[in-house]
Amino acid sequence: MAHAPYLEEAATERPPTDGRGWPARISAALVPVVAIPAALLVVAEIAVLLAGIIGRYLFHSPIVWSDELAGILFLWLAMLGSVIALQRGEHMRMTAFVGMVGPGARAFLDVVAVAASFAFLVLVIQPAYDFAVDEVYVTTPALGIVNSWRAAALPVGIAFMLVVAVLRLMSVASLRRVVVALALVAMIIGVLALLAPVLTPLGNFNLLIFFVFLVGAMVFAAVPIAFAFGLATVGYLTLTTSTPEVVIIGRMDEGMSHLILLSVPLFVFLGLLIEMTGMAKAMVGFLASLLGHVRGGLHYVLVGAMYLVSGISGSKAADMAAIAPVLFPEMKQRGAKPGDLVALLAATGAQTETIPPSLVLITIGAVTGVSIAALFTGGLLPGIVLAIMLCFVVWWRYRGEDLSHVRPATKREIGRAFVIAIPAIALPFVIRAAVVQGVATATEVSTIGIVYSIAAGLLIYRQFPWRRLYPMLVETAALSGAILLIIGAATGMAWALTQSGFSVSLAKFMTGLPGGVPTFLAVTIVAFVILGSVLEGIPAIVLFGPLLFPIARQVGVHEVHYAMVVVLAMGMGLFAPPFGVGYYAACAISRIHPDEGMRPIIGYMLALLVGTLIVAAIPWISIGFLT
Repeated sequence: MAHAPYLEEAATERPPTDGRGWPARISAALVPVVAIPAALLVVAEIAVLLAGIIGRYLFHSPIVWSDELAGILFLWLAMLGSVIALQRGEHMRMTAFVGMVGPGARAFLDVVAVAASFAFLVLVIQPAYDFAVDEVYVTTPALGIVNSWRAAALPVGIAFMLVVAVLRLMSVASLRRVVVALALVAMIIGVLALLAPVLTPLGNFNLLIFFVFLVGAMVFAAVPIAFAFGLATVGYLTLTTSTPEVVIIGRMDEGMSHLILLSVPLFVFLGLLIEMTGMAKAMVGFLASLLGHVRGGLHYVLVGAMYLVSGISGSKAADMAAIAPVLFPEMKQRGAKPGDLVALLAATGAQTETIPPSLVLITIGAVTGVSIAALFTGGLLPGIVLAIMLCFVVWWRYRGEDLSHVRPATKREIGRAFVIAIPAIALPFVIRAAVVQGVATATEVSTIGIVYSIAAGLLIYRQFPWRRLYPMLVETAALSGAILLIIGAATGMAWALTQSGFSVSLAKFMTGLPGGVPTFLAVTIVAFVILGSVLEGIPAIVLFGPLLFPIARQVGVHEVHYAMVVVLAMGMGLFAPPFGVGYYAACAISRIHPDEGMRPIIGYMLALLVGTLIVAAIPWISIGFLT
């Protein structure tokens, strides 16, 4: 099972009575009410973006409203997908520590997880409604409609999630356990509210209370990551500042509505299509014929594949979604452990953060004035250095793998597998060529891959079971919603840190460091590993880039070299559990429980750290090819 449902243990404690059956029936009736519109929204997004490509490239008549309409539909897709994920219990959460306690305590903490999620939803539904109402005064430039049509997705989605949370709580057999869990959450919130006059004068010490201690406690107690981030941010802003609650919703909206993130659901769907049409089987068959007899062979393929496709979509989650469904089934059949697979997938996400065209590098150039062309050139070799380090760990772990039952493929078999796989192998090149030639933007390019995959499935591989389309569309919406809600909550937290003045304090601290360049780079690595674990890459860069890059120049660090160190360190934090958002995105995409990757990822993270230190110590790796 990929994600443990919140109330699994509690629900199986004893059979529910007849009086408790109606919440489950209502919940089941609610599924199609949300799932069908969500599936249609995925189809609509594909159609709108494809129409934009056709109009602009083939008919030289751009559809000016296509991106705007796609953005409106996208927020609805994200929120309805979040509802589906909550219905399925598929919002990412950390259960490694909860798993160490007894069954009774574990079942109680599962109920607490839902109660905490419920509390967050209760606290933000009114601000979400107010935010949507305020947007009535904003008119979209191309379509000329009030922006409330888009913003209404937030209160509607939150309202649906509230209903789902209530139904999940009511489905638990032990009413006493539910009451105690709700009382515990209410008591903690009440105590913090009573302490508000004491907390306000504490200043930035509140950052430790809310964003370290409170978030840490919730994460370790298996509260879903998105709701833990959101609840801590709401608590910090409402109890220690005068910021209106509606601002929190605005920041979440901003984080979830970035148009480049639209590639996430489309690449998720593309990955499912590749598997369904037989393209994945053909591609893996060819790769296996080349490396199947090598110990850990397909693990090397995963590292290389992430390097090649990285940056196409501008989103690491989308990159992982394009690769994992292709390789993981065959790797599992060959005996690879799921935990090692998700650990390596997350590690490759961090490894490829510097590969162009990287949205993080573009953001660095935009906010610091560093040449984007120089950043793109400088980002290639650092990714290779980290790939080599990851491959070393793969070699070490699989050096004793028993391949006596595997024979090397003959040249004839390799050639035949290659011919069969040509349409599948061509897909990454088609996607990259579409971006390079200007046929499609990074957001749109996934639609070309979808059309290509459908054509290949229907005309070449003759494998296209239509009955699987609807479940795949719903799966796409649920997975995307789980990922995007985390990103939205993390963006809200990033904004709260900005308002606290923490970024200025950090800059002053780093300016006064003794020891010159080595100390400055070492502290940079530590700082951005920590920041990367709680912030999305772009908010962190926007927050700290303008402050720290001038300091780097003052101490004698080349700005492109410094950019590579920052991005790699931040990538490590982003993909390192227990706080790294990227790690949970990798788990969601691969449908592997986060607990399983905890131990295996340690070795990969150490390899990434060594690689980052090498890049930091040898500036030539980053700037050697700059003219």
